[in-house]
Amino acid sequence: MSTVDSFGAKSTLTVGSTDYEIFRIDTVDGYEKLPFSLKVLLENLLRTEDGANVTKEQIQALGSWNPDAEPDTEIQFTPARVVMQDFTGVPCIVDLATMREAVTALGGDPNRINPLSPAEMVIDHSVIADLFGTANALERNVEIEYERNGERYQFLRWGQTAFDDFKVVPPGTGIVHQVNIEHLAKVVYDRQVDGVLRAYPDTCVGTDSHTTMVNGLGVLGWGVGGIEAEAAMLGQPVSMLIPRVVGFKLTGEIPAGVTATDVVLTITEMLRKHGVVGKFVEFYGAGVASVPLANRATIGNMSPEFGSTAAIFPIDDVTLDYLRLTGRDEQTVALVEAYAKEQTLWHNAEVEPVFSEYIELDLSTVVPSIAGPKRPQDRILLSEAKEQFQKDILNYANVTVEDAVEVEGTFPASDPGNAPGVEHETVSEDGVSHQHEDQHAESALLFSGSTHPASSPVEVTPPEGSPYLLDNGAVTLAAITSCTNTSNPSVMIAAGLLARKAREKGLKQKPWVKTTLGPGSKVVTDYYEKSGLDKDLEGLGFYTVGYGCTICIGNSGPLIDEVSQAVNDNDLAVTAVLSGNRNFEGRISPDVKMNYLASPPLVVAYALAGSMNFDFETDPLGKDADGNDVFLKDIWPATDEVQEIIDSSISREQFIKQYATVFDGDERWQTLPTPTGPIFEWDEDSTYVRKAPYFDGMKTELTPVTDIRGARVMAALGDSVTTDHISPAGNIKAGTPAAQYLTEHGVAQKDFNSYGSRRGNHEVMIRGTFANIRLKNELVAAVNDGKVVEGGYTRDFTQPGGPQSFIFDACMNYQAQETPLVVFGGKEYGSGSSRDWAAKGTSLLGVKAVITESFERIHRSNLIGMGVVPLQFPAGESWKSLGLDGTEIISITGLEKLNEGVTPKTVRVTAEPSEFSAPGKETVEFDAVVRIDTPGEADYYRNGGILQYVLRSLV
Repeated sequence: MSTVDSFGAKSTLTVGSTDYEIFRIDTVDGYEKLPFSLKVLLENLLRTEDGANVTKEQIQALGSWNPDAEPDTEIQFTPARVVMQDFTGVPCIVDLATMREAVTALGGDPNRINPLSPAEMVIDHSVIADLFGTANALERNVEIEYERNGERYQFLRWGQTAFDDFKVVPPGTGIVHQVNIEHLAKVVYDRQVDGVLRAYPDTCVGTDSHTTMVNGLGVLGWGVGGIEAEAAMLGQPVSMLIPRVVGFKLTGEIPAGVTATDVVLTITEMLRKHGVVGKFVEFYGAGVASVPLANRATIGNMSPEFGSTAAIFPIDDVTLDYLRLTGRDEQTVALVEAYAKEQTLWHNAEVEPVFSEYIELDLSTVVPSIAGPKRPQDRILLSEAKEQFQKDILNYANVTVEDAVEVEGTFPASDPGNAPGVEHETVSEDGVSHQHEDQHAESALLFSGSTHPASSPVEVTPPEGSPYLLDNGAVTLAAITSCTNTSNPSVMIAAGLLARKAREKGLKQKPWVKTTLGPGSKVVTDYYEKSGLDKDLEGLGFYTVGYGCTICIGNSGPLIDEVSQAVNDNDLAVTAVLSGNRNFEGRISPDVKMNYLASPPLVVAYALAGSMNFDFETDPLGKDADGNDVFLKDIWPATDEVQEIIDSSISREQFIKQYATVFDGDERWQTLPTPTGPIFEWDEDSTYVRKAPYFDGMKTELTPVTDIRGARVMAALGDSVTTDHISPAGNIKAGTPAAQYLTEHGVAQKDFNSYGSRRGNHEVMIRGTFANIRLKNELVAAVNDGKVVEGGYTRDFTQPGGPQSFIFDACMNYQAQETPLVVFGGKEYGSGSSRDWAAKGTSLLGVKAVITESFERIHRSNLIGMGVVPLQFPAGESWKSLGLDGTEIISITGLEKLNEGVTPKTVRVTAEPSEFSAPGKETVEFDAVVRIDTPGEADYYRNGGILQYVLRSLV
């Protein structure tokens, strides 16, 4: 709450007959040259100036922003609201409930623990596509969702009643970011403050990295860890440095046949190459007006994929038209227009703002693309997809590198003889090359049109239907999924039209493809039903499986049974094609090694093709009734056809109707038995929701920071270790520590559910931390003949010989001996989604420091928020270049300076050889860079974490 107004910024804006208190940014020198995003931050500081957290000097520093300088000025940003999804949101509410008890224990009032900023949660991460391809798939999947998640949902319903300013959008409604842009976001917020109606820019932080989708609407917001979100809910500002802002100029118009997905994959590749981690990206120029709001949202959504903090579009007529379409009332729209123009937040294509860096894209140059097989920035031109697949498959199929090189030369992509029935060279599982005649010519032709360098076809006989060949590269999962694209009518209608044209030509999806449709809101279903496109999609197996994230977060459910068995029995490298934003290894399905991002119409096309070893320009999708070949170009919908259906099938009334009861939920939600009262009654038998341990033994006074001595290395990791590798995600596999825990607590394997659904139980989550099936801990190579075994394994140096062990089991042994742990990492450590459990689990396993070559933004701050210090190797060095291998005993000195109120720039790391090190190994010493970047972060670290800091400040 503002108690100081050094600039006399407080003023009145009258819209219609209503007066609003505003804080004018034109009272600060230099405001006019600031980019849109920094003007929003400037207003935020003016409104929250209190002389302590937010000072006159911070406001002046922002006004006199130097676009060329490296960020060094800390500011305190107070978001208007917090938005959460249920996976990351449940721990927030668990922690708030636990804090109420802790406050009581420390002699405070539990009712002081309430969201001080409005908080909204959308339950969208729990539905799994168990059933698919049938009319009752949606109903059954929702039933199963409630059976699996009843305990969590009861807890969230308690939270909905126990906490003020906390709203829950129940299951089966939509995806958080789509619900945010279609309903929750206001663009300009209005709220009573001290009896006065105040208007200010809508800003938010969210417990999901794709919160940036709302940037498309001109709302500044980004993903934070659940840890930072909890602090924001409790009135703590988000500490940040005034960022560099990259101006992204758009010119031209998107050509026919090119989708928003193609544009965003192009932008993702460009910005990843440019380097935008920790920066704001802001779109400007004459081309902005031609970008529909839904396309802007798609671009904003992918901000984490190119690494920026935010990727924002300014406010203009397109924004207002979208607000009207989605059912916002006229006073809201009038306020947005008047406020944006009064505060110079309205986009003017004639004026080029000052930016730190510049980049430009002519939209008319964009061509159809996909991305894969494991990163969103790895864009592939659709015209080159088959050729690229034939190179990439060699990294995934069961062939050795030597054989692969030989084989690659045997199968040039342009070789017309590279087809079934032609004598060619392949590599069998024993690594020996063989000349042979393809015995499955006809079936293989049905499958993909040609073999490829790592071809290894397997015959599969389904319970019903004809046998077929399954090969490396088979598309086993085709999913229209993720708010990235389901919020965008142009690509969703295009997918439906492509399905309609395919059916008219007599085409069918291949029998090995699992097909799913997961709309991001019920409005999508409305316009599909109104246009009749729902029947066309269902005709190709794309039945609605749930209103939620589904495939994009790995809630894929099992593949077709016989496909899954063939894949696992024969170690096939099969593929998934999804209209999502993430395709990291091990994320989409444990059976699928290669994942590709594509637009919804291309998802349908790949379901028809059945293989990534397919060239849409030259390979036919099948034959029509007259026996003519049908190619993709024959069924690709024209832009005007798509627009015609948009115009006739989408209306403002649909949004008003669907969002009128958005917080009510169905009968299942309304009849959940729910506890009452300010303190939650924990169920000791619950395996879903347990009281968090973060405040156990906590005192009101600070415990001094100590140096780290005698630590062991828990993991030695390479580059691009994502939060997906670290954080528990996906299904809980039998035989793992988490599965053992659940079995001991009487849970049957069929009821294990996913890690995400059990995020409110720290016992399950720490057992799944660093347990990803694709994690490569190089520490274990020494006990496996030099081979890195993938999965959640380490060496347990508490045992004779330092044998391979589950990471969790080893960590518990280290904790019993009071041995601290460190993790070695490479470049871009912690990239990917904002996952609070990647930091919480790291901390609860006993890790005190993570030493890497570089960090991505959210995870670094989350580590500090959980009392783990992030350190970097000296510039240009890595753990390997320094001669480390993880067998050393590590000591870190210099951290104790923090007790004096000083954050050291570097600390001394000493790595001494142990009994497990090679003979003759010498002690290594180096200065590691301390990545505690702001005074606020230093306060959190001194307190042992952000939650402890907040709790102490409230008591």
